[in-house]
This record gives sequence, C-alpha cells and structure tokens, in this order.
Amino acid sequence: MEEQNRKVKNHLVSLKSGKKSFALLIDPDKSDEGYLDKCVSLSAEAGVSFFLVGGSLVFKSIDPVLKYLRSKSDIPLVLFPGSVIQLSPLADAILFLSLISGRNPDYLIGNHVVAAPFLAKESIEVIPTGYMLIDGGMTTTVEYISHTKPLPANKPEIAVATALAGEMLGLQVIYMDGGSGAHNPIPPAMIEAVAKATHCPLIIGGGIRSGQQAFDAYSAGADLIVVGNRVEEQPSFLSEIKEATNQFNSQLNS
Repeated sequence: MEEQNRKVKNHLVSLKSGKKSFALLIDPDKSDEGYLDKCVSLSAEAGVSFFLVGGSLVFKSIDPVLKYLRSKSDIPLVLFPGSVIQLSPLADAILFLSLISGRNPDYLIGNHVVAAPFLAKESIEVIPTGYMLIDGGMTTTVEYISHTKPLPANKPEIAVATALAGEMLGLQVIYMDGGSGAHNPIPPAMIEAVAKATHCPLIIGGGIRSGQQAFDAYSAGADLIVVGNRVEEQPSFLSEIKEATNQFNSQLNS
C-alpha cells in the first residue's frame, strides 16, 4: 500500500511526537440507530479520531453499523475484529490483531491466514497490531473466547518483554487492553514501562471510566486511548475524555 494511503497508521505514528487522541469502540450488538446518532454527534464535537468497530463476541453483522456510520460521519472506520467473521470491505482500516500475550495459535497466526486472502483483495489499510490482554480485575469475554490468560497487572516487566517481542517481530502498533467492562484500568506504571521500552504507537483501552484515568494514561505514555463501555452507559462521557485530552495536549504547548 502506498504510504499516502496509510492514513490511520500515519495518524498513530504522528501521536508519538505530538498531541494524543482517543477512539470510540462500538459494539455492533449494542448499537441501534439512536445510539449511533448520539455517537456520531458527540464524537464530532469531542474530536474522536477513529471509530473502532467489533468485539470478542458479536451476534449481529457489522456491515449495517459500518454503512450507517459512513452515511453520517467522516470519522475513519477501523475494524477491531474478534474473529474472521467480522471482516468487511466497508471499513477504512483494520487492526490486524495478533494476541501476543497469549499462546493460542489461532489468535497468533491461525485466523490471520484465513483472513489474509480477503484482505489482499480489498482496499483496506492493514495495520499489524500486537494485542496484549492485561488483567483488569475480572474475567472478560476476550479471555474466555480466546482461551488465554491476561498478563498480571502488577508485572510490568512481563508486559515490556511481550511488547518488545512483538515490535521485534515487525508489529507496527501495540494495543494493551483490559478487556470490555474491565473493573480496573491498566496501571500507569505498566504503560510507562512499555512506552519507554518500545518505539511504535501505544494504544490503551479497557477500564477507563474517568477523565483523570485518561489523563493518567496519556501522562504515562499512551498515544491513543480507547473508550467504549462507559460511553454506552453515558454517551456524554466523551466530553469528559475530550477535556482530559485537551488538558494534556495543552501542556505540550506550554
């Protein structure tokens, strides 16, 4: 793919040395038109960088959600697939997730082999992403579905070694996630350790339920944060994340 067409990856790379931003994770099973309309309106006001669409277990087709978002918004649509049935040519990009914190071969390479022929024929930006599941204080859907244990939240050295291995294997983004509905956010000490040890963009998601937690993640080294469950409960939470993001970014210019 030509470098100028790598819009999502280029944006992520730009965050390493510039202002940070955030994305909204949309679960197709929980997204009727009323909720999507709120997401579109509030996301435009808040400055959401991407819509991530997908999840560990999805019952509905993602295509109607992608079509609706496309008709209402110019915000890039990025697949966040839990399985190969969540592929779609309607998206702008896909986080090509390799679950490097686990040892299940299906989530390390197996599903990727099945997905590759489809992706090779579509004009979707493919972003190789090292996905690391971190213990967020509860058993999450991704842990159950993937048959993998999360990394212990109090062992930053394991996270560092895992992220380094992913980067050395050529993965272009690291995504550390507490999982959907995580009770606790990823500890800032772990984020900081991984951010200092690696060079690729760092995405942090799961368990962020306040603007202060978002600010703490940015301060520790997160380049992009992802929110989802809290927005489903309270869509106006996006304005709180906007405020935290703007507060952090304003310090860069002072």
